[in-house]
Amino acid sequence: MKPKSKSKKIFKIVTGVIIFLTLPSILFFGFVFFKYNEDLPTGIQGEKADALAYKMLESLNYEAYKNTNYIEWTFKKRHHFEWKKSENRCDVFWKEYRVNLNLQDYALSKVYVHSFKMKGDMAEGLIEEAIKIFNNDSFWLVAPYKVFDEGVERRLVKLDNNEEALLVTYTTGGTTPGDSYLWLFDEAGKPKSFKMWTSLLPIDGLEATWSDWTTTESGAQLPTFHKLLVIGIEMGVVKGTI
Repeated sequence: MKPKSKSKKIFKIVTGVIIFLTLPSILFFGFVFFKYNEDLPTGIQGEKADALAYKMLESLNYEAYKNTNYIEWTFKKRHHFEWKKSENRCDVFWKEYRVNLNLQDYALSKVYVHSFKMKGDMAEGLIEEAIKIFNNDSFWLVAPYKVFDEGVERRLVKLDNNEEALLVTYTTGGTTPGDSYLWLFDEAGKPKSFKMWTSLLPIDGLEATWSDWTTTESGAQLPTFHKLLVIGIEMGVVKGTI
């Protein structure tokens, strides 16, 4: 076989493998996009929206959550958290890293690699990574309790089936301000899922469940699992104490 013919054959094989691997992904994305993508709904701010938000908090025993001083969980078996909520600190563990994150003043955070304390540029980079990890992973645990945070807008949305939903937009704070979530409820006003319009997701309106709840020792209700399309988001063993 001539070198040119051999190179051409290798090129065809590589091209074929790339197409074989990427085409199903492209087709799947297209299917999901046209099936689930939807525009951000419009809603009305005011007392009715706030009343629906308060009903959600009441269904989850918000007072118990407020009095919960310590929360522990593991996100997708990758990141582990020991959150001393009353002290505004959280130990964030991943790989060989531990960041004692000071949630009131990030500059006071402490960084450890294999139990050795780190300083300098590496420590600063790991603090930034820990902030992103905490913001994302804690949201999947306590998002319902954040509907009255500073910079949050609440809107009442009427669905096609005439049920009421709560559209929550985070105008400030977090890692990706501007994200919106539409909370859907069961008959008791307890959240069962939300739809997402976020800068990180390429498809608007994807829905994730909020149905696998546990009542912690402190009385707070927190989720242990979410389902997003075919993806499971595990929270591990969730603990909450006073």
